[in-house]
Amino acid sequence: MNDQLDITWQQVLKDLKKTVSTANFFTLFANTGLLSLADNIATIATPSTVVRDLLYKRFYKDVKSALDTQTKQDNELLFIVQALQQNSTLKEKSGPLFSADQPVRATHDKETSPVLKTDIKSSQPSMVGHLPRVRKEYNFSTFAVSSTNQLAFVSSQNVAQNPGQSYNPFFIYGPVGVGKTHLLHAIANHIYTQNPDRKIIYITSEEFTNEVVEAIKNNETSRMKRRFRTAALLLIDDIQFIEGKDRVQEELFHTFNILIDQGSQIVLSSDRPPQEIKKLEKRLSSRFAGGLTVDIEAPDFELKTAILLKKAEKYGWELSINVAKLLANGAQDTRSLEGLLLRAITVATSLQTDITEEIAMKALGRAAEEKRGSLHADDIIKEVCNFYSIKPTQLKGPKRDASLVRARQITMYMLKEELKLTLVEIGNILGGRDHTTVMHGVDKIEHQLGGDVHISQDISGIKQLLHV
Repeated sequence: MNDQLDITWQQVLKDLKKTVSTANFFTLFANTGLLSLADNIATIATPSTVVRDLLYKRFYKDVKSALDTQTKQDNELLFIVQALQQNSTLKEKSGPLFSADQPVRATHDKETSPVLKTDIKSSQPSMVGHLPRVRKEYNFSTFAVSSTNQLAFVSSQNVAQNPGQSYNPFFIYGPVGVGKTHLLHAIANHIYTQNPDRKIIYITSEEFTNEVVEAIKNNETSRMKRRFRTAALLLIDDIQFIEGKDRVQEELFHTFNILIDQGSQIVLSSDRPPQEIKKLEKRLSSRFAGGLTVDIEAPDFELKTAILLKKAEKYGWELSINVAKLLANGAQDTRSLEGLLLRAITVATSLQTDITEEIAMKALGRAAEEKRGSLHADDIIKEVCNFYSIKPTQLKGPKRDASLVRARQITMYMLKEELKLTLVEIGNILGGRDHTTVMHGVDKIEHQLGGDVHISQDISGIKQLLHV
């Protein structure tokens, strides 16, 4: 990179620093450089495929605007993966999901979006000898990255590369099936491969609770304390389940303080941020939020498609983009993706054919049938109550508040449509109501579906919770 290019790029970075967040600037722009500028094509070096794809997808217009301003010309950007000798701060030991074989050149054709180019090869050693419960295939190179999880991904890498220094504690939260556990395992695997002698403990909050209870029962609290308080890395999954367990919270509080004071890294995951975990001691909630807290959103369409392509390679199958999109569109979260793919593989194997769009449709149909076959009235009642933030006793009770009546009638409608129950059966389930009441409720929802968009949206939201 010559002096003039370097001067131009430093000015571009100076301008970008004013418009992007500090976290994004230092995470995504710090190790980039302008390699060449010829024929209005700017070739920009990025340190990794993740950074390359994120710059292309999220900051192309920002970079182009800043560069055009400096050069007084209309430029096209070409991002490539090439490490720079200077300012190299993020040294990735394992490549991310997306392939680094080809540069990413700007295009508005979604069919060739770089987020869909996958590479499941990992440069991490595969042996994870002394890490019980940690899956060796859960590493950074097998984690699918998109805008919904890129901050959590990059932050996890920083924690793995600088345990006890970057962010401590590191708290990841998000709904079920978005990759929280994968990132915890990836951190553990990376730190182990760098230093196998470090004491690493991965445990769920339920297992931690059981160990505390057993230690108290068997008068072995000293041994239990030594086990956890001498860890170099402690990872606790689903920490929300310690809510309301006073003795467990007390033990974790003291363990937490000791580990932080001695420079050990703590990583926690939850389905909600610390301040929203009910019956959690304030002193513990404060400790949880004392480092870096990041969320992972539900996977977007591109991410689900990328995951399917990667998992297909894992099983030795090749999917077309159209087939992957079709399957991705039928999955509600990342956990259901693999089930859909395996159904498609089963169908294709039985017919001795490739996974075509027709095969994908059959797999989607079977999945829907299986889901409906396993659905129970209690499932519908539970999710309706979750959606409207009410209790089942209220739903089945006699009160006729407008919000309760609406939830109750939607429950009646869904019990009839999803489970094909009779009006009498539905009435009995909902507190012994007369079948004519149920008929009125079902008819009212059917009538409103045609003109009340809110009713349609509510039912759609509840179905998403049920994954039907």
